[in-house]
Amino acid sequence: MASAEDSADGGLPFGWKRKRSKSRPGNPWYYIHVATGETQWEKPESIEEKHKGEIAGEDGRPPQRQKRDEEHDAEEVRVLHLLKKHRGSRRPASWRNPDIQITKEEAEKLLSQLREQIVAAKPDIREKFEELAQVESDCSSAKRGGDLGSFGKGKMMPNFEIASFSLKPGELSEMVETDSGVHIIYRIA
Repeated sequence: MASAEDSADGGLPFGWKRKRSKSRPGNPWYYIHVATGETQWEKPESIEEKHKGEIAGEDGRPPQRQKRDEEHDAEEVRVLHLLKKHRGSRRPASWRNPDIQITKEEAEKLLSQLREQIVAAKPDIREKFEELAQVESDCSSAKRGGDLGSFGKGKMMPNFEIASFSLKPGELSEMVETDSGVHIIYRIA
């Protein structure tokens, strides 16, 4: 289990967290973008650091920061999600299966295969996502194609919220892990 220090992300841009490497000598930190799954060894720059010295807009922020804030710091987002529960989930039961016994690794593999099908359906990603969510998701939102409706910050589990707010409308997340299981998220607004 990760220590509090391992998940400390003070000073990191929104959507990033840091972890200790288990494979490199000395266990250095590496950084993960929760929504995309992108990893890197270098600490990600905040928007302010990246655009330091640029001409600021009316509110004192660089123009790129203003656009980013409008997209990522929205008060509410609306997403579709597809959940795969496993026997280690907070409640390993669903409308599809009252006694879920698959392992976390099996759930991740199934979700990865579903994500591949969704990506392959381009440009009809939303349609394919809703179709698969209706039959494959372990969440009761399946009957609505995985639509959770609009929600604001502080309403969902932290990893789910970070991933949802980090996506732009029309973007699909990598796998997101919560106490409920593993998810993929498609932001629609």
